[in-house]
Amino acid sequence: QVQLVESGGGLVQAGGSLRLSCAASGRTFSSYTMGWFRQAPGEERELVASITWSTSATSYADSVKGRFTISRDITKNTLYLQMNNLKLEDTAVYYCAARLRYLSNFGYWGQGTQVTVSS
Repeated sequence: QVQLVESGGGLVQAGGSLRLSCAASGRTFSSYTMGWFRQAPGEERELVASITWSTSATSYADSVKGRFTISRDITKNTLYLQMNNLKLEDTAVYYCAARLRYLSNFGYWGQGTQVTVSS
């Protein structure tokens, strides 16, 4: 059973930085793509960034390109999201998710961690 546990959220001022972590367990993730999603109140959940576990190929939403960096540590089975130059509109609950590479939908989700950016 895949388990994903996020940590690292919190309150930060605009322009500041946070690093989210997601501890993954239950599988060997070499055949998986991992992603970070976020959902703000009243908004749909959106994919912020994704990474192919085996190759570390990455993809980003336009809204975070140049500010956020997704990475993974294979030895620790941990996914990261480094968020720099945070903006008010980055405020949301951030979720870690996983899917098998050949599937289109993310089937495994963490519980989420709140990120609040203040002015």
